[in-house]
Amino acid sequence: MRKYKEDLKKNIAVANGFEKADLVFKNARILNVFSEEICFGDLAVANGTIVGMGSYEGITEIDLAGKYLVPGFIDAHMHIESTMVTPFELARAIVPTGTTTIIADPHEIVNVAGKTGLDYLLNATEQIPLNVFVMLPSSVPATPFETNGAGPFLAADMQTYLDHPRILGLGEVMCYPDVLAGGPVILDKLTLCRYKLADGHAPGLAGKPLQAYACAGIISEHESTTWPEALEKLRAGFYILIREGSAAKNLHAIISGLLTTVLPTDRFLFCTDDKHLEDIHQDGHIRWNIKQAIDLGLCPIKAIKMATLNTAQAYGLKKLGAIAPGYQADLVIVSDLNTLAVEQVYQNGRPVNDSIWEHQPHYEIDPQLLNSVHIQTLTSEKLRLPINPKNHVIEIINDQIETHHLQESLPGKNGFFIPNESYAKLCVIERHRHSGNVGVAAIKGFGIQSGAIATTVAHDSHNIIVVGDNDQDILLAVNHLAEIGGGYVVVGNHQIIGAVPLSLAGLISLEPGAEVQEKVASLISSAHGLGVAPGVDPFITLSFMALPVIPSLRLTDLGLFDVDAFQLIND
Repeated sequence: MRKYKEDLKKNIAVANGFEKADLVFKNARILNVFSEEICFGDLAVANGTIVGMGSYEGITEIDLAGKYLVPGFIDAHMHIESTMVTPFELARAIVPTGTTTIIADPHEIVNVAGKTGLDYLLNATEQIPLNVFVMLPSSVPATPFETNGAGPFLAADMQTYLDHPRILGLGEVMCYPDVLAGGPVILDKLTLCRYKLADGHAPGLAGKPLQAYACAGIISEHESTTWPEALEKLRAGFYILIREGSAAKNLHAIISGLLTTVLPTDRFLFCTDDKHLEDIHQDGHIRWNIKQAIDLGLCPIKAIKMATLNTAQAYGLKKLGAIAPGYQADLVIVSDLNTLAVEQVYQNGRPVNDSIWEHQPHYEIDPQLLNSVHIQTLTSEKLRLPINPKNHVIEIINDQIETHHLQESLPGKNGFFIPNESYAKLCVIERHRHSGNVGVAAIKGFGIQSGAIATTVAHDSHNIIVVGDNDQDILLAVNHLAEIGGGYVVVGNHQIIGAVPLSLAGLISLEPGAEVQEKVASLISSAHGLGVAPGVDPFITLSFMALPVIPSLRLTDLGLFDVDAFQLIND
């Protein structure tokens, strides 16, 4: 309290021009997201806070010579675990691209390890050069039709976290059938968080069910894949989170639709949801969403506002998302608003350069998180799939995480499915409780030949998921995952081609991000070398094939799941 008062006194004095600022950006073009205009002048910073715009003197002065200052970008919804690196390494990857704030939903690690996983992420995001806010996972497990590691994460488990300053509310409510039915478990969670925020996750929901979902107090939606769907959800009062990740790419459809209207853009935000480090390295993070929107014809100022002030206001981040007195000095320097090439980033008034990454904060990792793969001995007999005239088949849709539900005649021998160039075998092996559960199905469109790929990243219960064209390689891939404690593995012609260990909960590597990125890029290349279709991100696409809340057909450790009917398939 005393330090706050002292800092406040200094900030007021600097804003008045009575004292020099710690830092002044001279001759800047400043993007004002409130008035949606470019203002020319100086920007003064003291104690990590923007204190004034106009004409100022500073202890340190940087002449921008007409370059632009824009607010630091905000990712409205993402999963840290999907980047497969620690929060510190994630910050190292995304902050230099302009992202200074993220809103994270840790339901991946909470599905594996419960409160232990949540505590890890809160501790690991405490003292890093990135603003990290957290939503409490609402749907752990996502459905009762799968086996997760931690069991249910209930309202009673959430109670102790409500007063945490970085907890914003309830994470994506994926169990929308329970909401529509007024189920007691989700009603307890919605009631507990009634004075906070609740994120949505309701792909394809429309009509009266959508009205009922909104009535439950859910404020946002990131699952819209078409403009008509986004428009209906906007009209129902939702903030529309426009997602552009590694597997789900919805930006083109939604922005193109928005540009055909004169609708206001204040309830549109950007998110990545799930994005690989390799894609972040190539394109940037939220900067890529903004750039694509601009390329489609959206006004650069409005596009940047969607990635800054819109998100800050939606989630109650009062001192973020704008360049104005009293706001945190999260700043991005660019020379051109159309190309949006990031030249320098300041987070909390500090330049983001090599020295900022020299001191990684220390935190203890619970041993439970480092021993998370527990499977029974797996045999070819457990991988058999009987064939009939109309087997249920999962068909991949390129650049989407939704699937088609087909019923087709499968190739086989002696009454059992044999993969070919059109159909591969997909298996989910329970890895938390030694149950021996194995789900098996046919998948169309993956394209793998003479090999298998497997991972412990399988949303959201994160059992082992593997796809291949022969049982020998599938078994080799699964057993190798168990040996390394989880991760990614590629097998070809009965040999291990490569692997990336994810020793923390089977989701996160403890290695430097650059090393993880290089290894994952190599594995992805190897997977495509085995025939995986060019439009398919092999690991991210695979990881979503077990998520039983995304239409239309999924596979869990308990079997095939019809998402539209919301039930397991028994025939």
